[in-house]
Amino acid sequence: MKHPVLANRIRLIVWWLIWLFLMAGQSLLFYFAYGSFLNIAILDSVFSLIIYSGIAISLWYPFSFFNSVNMRVTTLISNLAVSGVISITLWVLITKFLMQSILPEGNSYNDYWEATFPYRIGSGVFIYGLIVLSYYLFMSLTNLAEKNAKEARLETLIKETELKMLRSQINPHFLFNSLNSISSLTVTDPEKARTMVVKLSEFMRYALSRKDELPVSLQSELENLRLYLDIEKVRFGDKLVTEEKIDNNCLDFKIPVMLLQPLYENAVKHGVYESTGSVMISTHARIIDGYIEIIISNNYDPVPSLRKGTGTGLLNVTRRLELFYGNKASIKTSKENGIYSVKLYMPTEYLKG
Repeated sequence: MKHPVLANRIRLIVWWLIWLFLMAGQSLLFYFAYGSFLNIAILDSVFSLIIYSGIAISLWYPFSFFNSVNMRVTTLISNLAVSGVISITLWVLITKFLMQSILPEGNSYNDYWEATFPYRIGSGVFIYGLIVLSYYLFMSLTNLAEKNAKEARLETLIKETELKMLRSQINPHFLFNSLNSISSLTVTDPEKARTMVVKLSEFMRYALSRKDELPVSLQSELENLRLYLDIEKVRFGDKLVTEEKIDNNCLDFKIPVMLLQPLYENAVKHGVYESTGSVMISTHARIIDGYIEIIISNNYDPVPSLRKGTGTGLLNVTRRLELFYGNKASIKTSKENGIYSVKLYMPTEYLKG
């Protein structure tokens, strides 16, 4: 751990300002103790607290060592007490030796020293206590900041992991069905099989190459979804019809990659697959009141199906919206007049690239 004072210029300035304040306080204390003011009092206070500040800076290293190892409270208190005794003793001895060395003979410093000695020891203990409290306060704040940073990193890691898991939940049946369709087409229509292979490879490249969770433009997402729907059209033929109405000012906005994919899979599974007639999957997008509104709708067979969905696709999209936007995005579903719709609302200030 770096020294809290030496590693920061502002803290170093504050450090010396505090010592100047202590210097003034000590001079005033010694004035009352001695009974009169001497010129050597200022010099004594200056040298005294410069020496003590140097000792205080060096005390950080034993304090950080005490804090880094596991020891009983009694042992810690004993170590701090011993450090205090050594520090105050060194401070007193060095101050007296230095003052006697620089002052001429016949001065009254010895009388001044004896009169102020008890107060000197008291102020030394008081300042040592402030040093201990200051260092341990810094250690506590540093440990708290490191703990918060670790928790934030862990939360980000968990969030990224969950997003990747959610994104990886692309229906594997789509791939299997596509490969089966290709297998059949190689015999009946090799040219169509080749086209389907190219589109499937482009779709899978897009799905697998986006390893990060950086948002993509709506235009890129729609282009990939068109590949998906083109592949499904090979399976279902004229039974699957698509329609788009996308405002141009929506195309550059960013959305989470593969966010819409589960919704189209649901439309194919519960609309096209289970219907006896043709099904139109419509996609509308526009900006309204600071939000981008994306509506995916399809008609469906009103006869209840024996196959019940698990709701995984909707839950997937809902959870990803929560992870990206918190409570600022929403998703709504509705059934009306044989049309099933999913509406997504995402704030534009989060999305524009």
